[in-house]
Amino acid sequence: MREYRFVVVMRGEGLHADLEDTDPQKTGVPPLVVEAVDPKAQRTADLFQSWVELAREKLGDRTRANAVTLRGLSTNPCLPQFPDVYGMRSACVAVYPMYKGVSSLLGMQIVKFKGESPEDEFTAVQKAKQDFDFFFVHIKKTDSMGEDGNFEGKVGVIEGLDAAIPSLLEIQPDVIAVTGDHSTPAKMSIHSWHPVPLLLWAPSTVRQDGNKAFGERACSLGGLGTFPSADLMSLLMAHAGRLEKYGA
Repeated sequence: MREYRFVVVMRGEGLHADLEDTDPQKTGVPPLVVEAVDPKAQRTADLFQSWVELAREKLGDRTRANAVTLRGLSTNPCLPQFPDVYGMRSACVAVYPMYKGVSSLLGMQIVKFKGESPEDEFTAVQKAKQDFDFFFVHIKKTDSMGEDGNFEGKVGVIEGLDAAIPSLLEIQPDVIAVTGDHSTPAKMSIHSWHPVPLLLWAPSTVRQDGNKAFGERACSLGGLGTFPSADLMSLLMAHAGRLEKYGA
């Protein structure tokens, strides 16, 4: 449980994940009923709907959070494991539970720490640096501020992150990449289709461009150009000297 999100796990025989979300994606309207996409999932849909109704009974006397919505109903997708694919001991440092969950599904170890600021997360990286080759460090508040339409708040989070970056340099990494998995412009207060900026720091191998700032406008003119995010890991490994050969 974190802020307004939670995880519910259902175990048993004959369960199916072919279910529609109950989140109507609007405020001021009731949750949708759990519906089965495939007839085989009808029993599972009924079980989840019963749970949703039970939750409403338990929460019904509250003025806030008096019901639940379900999104992303799924079984374990059995994803390729990060250590097997890339040959690196990998760790996740994150405050928000969802990113810990995704990282666990990828075979990453979850680093436990106290606090929730960028400084706290980077301190956790420093303490665990001897145990891992790769760290995925997630900062949630930039996205949250964007969804709230809070431009100044988003700027403040980014400035706080920027101020904490020197603590990462103290562990002398081969590569640091600063980027995002999607855009959440404060002007739109929602996820958008715009390319995300990417900063790549690799003092031994990087080819510097003329940029002196980091942001959407600067990155649109940067030396890395625009490329599919699926190519990012190969680029990072190349700059870290972990590839025998890049390309054909």
